[in-house]
Amino acid sequence: MCVCVCGLSIFEPEFAKGISASVLRCLQARYMADTFYTNAGCTLVALNPFKPVPQLYSPELMREYHAAPQPQKLKPHVFTVGEQTYRNVKSLIEPVNQSIVVSGESGAGKTWTSRCLMKFYAVVAASPTSWESHKIAERIEQRILNSNPVMEAFGNACTLRNNNSSRFGKFIQLQLNRAQQLVGATVQTYLLEKTRVVCQAFSERNFHIFYQICKGASEDERLQWHLPEGAAFSWLPNPERSLEEDCFEVTREAMLHLGIDTPTQSNIFKVLAGLLHLGNIQFAASEDEAQPCQPMDDAKCSVRTAASLLGLQEDVLLKTVQIRTIRAGRQQQVFQKPCPRAECDTRRDCLAKLIYARLFDWLVSVINSSICADTNSWTTFIGLLDVYGFESFPNNSLEQLCINYANEKLQQHFVAHYLRAQQEEYAAEDLEWSFISYQDNQPCLDLIEGSPISICSLINEECRLNRPSSAAQLQTRIETALAGSPCLGHNKLSREPSFIVVHYAGPVRYHTGGLVEKNKDPIPPELTGLLQQSQDPLLLGLFPTNPKEKTQEEPSGQSRAPVLTVVSKFKASLEQLLQVLHSTTPHYIRCIKPNSQGQAQTFVQEEVLSQLEACGLVETIHISAAGFPIRVSHQNFVERYKLLRRLRPRTSSGPHGPYPAKGLPEWCPHAKEATLEPLLHDILHTLPVLTQTKATPGDLAEAMPTPVHCGRTKVFMADSMLELLECGRAQVLEQCARCIQSGWRRHRQRKQERQRQAAILIQAAIRSWLTRKRIQRLHAAATVIKRTWQKWRIRMACLAAEELDDVEEKHLSQAPGSLSTSPLQTKLLEAVIRLWPLGLVLTNTAMGVGSFQRKLVVWACLQLPRGSPSSYTVQTAQQDQAGVTSIRAMPQGSIKFHCKKSPLRYADICPEPSPYSVTGFNQILLERHRLIHM
Repeated sequence: MCVCVCGLSIFEPEFAKGISASVLRCLQARYMADTFYTNAGCTLVALNPFKPVPQLYSPELMREYHAAPQPQKLKPHVFTVGEQTYRNVKSLIEPVNQSIVVSGESGAGKTWTSRCLMKFYAVVAASPTSWESHKIAERIEQRILNSNPVMEAFGNACTLRNNNSSRFGKFIQLQLNRAQQLVGATVQTYLLEKTRVVCQAFSERNFHIFYQICKGASEDERLQWHLPEGAAFSWLPNPERSLEEDCFEVTREAMLHLGIDTPTQSNIFKVLAGLLHLGNIQFAASEDEAQPCQPMDDAKCSVRTAASLLGLQEDVLLKTVQIRTIRAGRQQQVFQKPCPRAECDTRRDCLAKLIYARLFDWLVSVINSSICADTNSWTTFIGLLDVYGFESFPNNSLEQLCINYANEKLQQHFVAHYLRAQQEEYAAEDLEWSFISYQDNQPCLDLIEGSPISICSLINEECRLNRPSSAAQLQTRIETALAGSPCLGHNKLSREPSFIVVHYAGPVRYHTGGLVEKNKDPIPPELTGLLQQSQDPLLLGLFPTNPKEKTQEEPSGQSRAPVLTVVSKFKASLEQLLQVLHSTTPHYIRCIKPNSQGQAQTFVQEEVLSQLEACGLVETIHISAAGFPIRVSHQNFVERYKLLRRLRPRTSSGPHGPYPAKGLPEWCPHAKEATLEPLLHDILHTLPVLTQTKATPGDLAEAMPTPVHCGRTKVFMADSMLELLECGRAQVLEQCARCIQSGWRRHRQRKQERQRQAAILIQAAIRSWLTRKRIQRLHAAATVIKRTWQKWRIRMACLAAEELDDVEEKHLSQAPGSLSTSPLQTKLLEAVIRLWPLGLVLTNTAMGVGSFQRKLVVWACLQLPRGSPSSYTVQTAQQDQAGVTSIRAMPQGSIKFHCKKSPLRYADICPEPSPYSVTGFNQILLERHRLIHM
């Protein structure tokens, strides 16, 4: 059932009262009928049933909402929001990450709602195909689900308003891959209420884990952890009270699935038992201030047991708590001062809070390392924000101030995203809109975090002054500096110094006593040094020895670094969270508590009405009824729905068309891009066709489409119109899919036929190719043989010719020469014998003059006249004459001398013919014999 009020244009107080009364009666009637979920505009209202309703969250119901074509038409449920966010991530017009903000007062059911959403995503976001990926997905889902009981055991406690109140805030990021499968998650925590370890209000309890180990430990574990039956501990109030959350086996099994083995679990529980024994150490006031306070007689056993469980030396533990180390002066001289009784208790409590806070952070890191996916394996995420609800107790301190400050920021995020943004966007898009007044909590945020002066800045300034804080003085400073704020009040009848902040959910009085000390959160360096000396492996891992690490108390020279306070750290983490929320598409679930007593079937109208007014549900309902929650830019609208033009009849512009050209005055867009205007007209002309298709024959009066308005840059429509467009788009895609399937079948048949016909051709081509390749190989082999044989024949011929030349020369040298020689021949022989080495050197040089110059050099060496070289023919054949025995052939062209002592076996032949050569290569063979004395 969707609660909506239509027909109102001005939001007046009378109308507001009427809407509130209608919503209140509707919620009461549905609550009494065991219907605990109701839609109020864009927000899902969840009433806490205060009783188990197992059939309301069964896996079968999860699959029903997941498989529904339109989950919005089913009954309102938390699974509707889960399925909407999942489908938005899967196929959103503008794909962005999603976030679900679960808000409400303490005890309204936020933790249970977040748990149901995680179970829903673990069921619907797991559809792997292979068995291996299925096992991996199951392991990831199981680890994500197992992180809940561990976080609740160590971070939740029983308060006055809720048996399972989250004493920390957490933002769970569920990581999805491209196939929208759940592959991992991360958990980010905010402001653990660690003071609950050492201080619990009346009728409240400590964290669940302390009661679980005391009630669920075995006999051997009790002996090991020194937890006997019926043992009393100061930090464990109301141990006789049993809750559903006191299930030790569930926590241990969940830790085992997260990768924390049994020895590590035992080590953790041993440290927690040591904290319980540490709380039983009570000190007696010392009469002499120079002497340290001694523990009481019944506390000495607790000192020994706590030191044993924490792996510390008894005397060192006691001395660290009793004596304070002071460093003063430029030389950093060390002084030791005994602490009074109150300071001993403070140091003991600080030690316990420090250990528990480090242990909690370590558990969060272990959970993240176990369930977090690789950065490259996920693309989008769905965020679940489960933050502490608005709190107002008789005694409120810094924890309640930070918690209510976070709720103020979340309320502003809701106002800015939905209420204020809608009205500003309507005005910017030139849409007619009657502005609605809503409750803006910006003045309250300015009071808490404003600049330059606010409550947070004044508290931080008191911490930086490093002086003894005074509750009355802090109250006076706040009232004086922030007197002009309308959200600051003062209770003059209160005996304790305090101030009042008027929050969106009501006024809350905060006590200033101890506010500055909690904001400082001082950690004495000797406590950290003590834990670094522990013999326990877990504490050694939580407190590693790092000499570079300095605490807040250690000054660096004469200047002190800015103190990092609790408020400043919480403010920074809250700003980071809001940046993540602003980058996502938010969805809101408002958890309402029907009564303060936690009783089923009890609906207190006054309490429910105050919660409805505080969270702005009345304004949300009115704006949702009068406005358009769906806003899509022109470009994205055209890109997603341009295929709807296939449904438009071709004669739409004629007189029988569904809409004439003049029939869309309110639909005419004001987009700057002229190309988008005709596309928008074509798409909007298809709306009557879609409406007539979806409407039954008897609903012709309701066949008209829901109004759609085109602004300057966006298209505004209601949820029903979006569903209509999505149905039309699915119809067109189905038609296209059928065409593609038929075309594919036809193509596949033709392809198979072509493959059968081509098979024979391919086989024949393969045979031909093999034959051709064989012939080519044979031809190549024959060519090689032929070329080799030709080379061998040529070489043999050359060798034979050379041998014949040698035989002819020998024959000529042995022939008898003429007995008479002319004087010219005698001079020529003498010149050749004397100068032939020089000529050979000059002729065969690689670098030097050219061929023609070399000829001149040869002639000069031989002292030949400048005549024609062919006119000289010299032949000698004297056997007993030394030197040159014969010169054969006429020197024409280039001349090359061959010595008989050359390393070559045969005479060389000039590789390059001379340009002056006419008859080819000429050879001059010079043979050296023994010299004849001329």
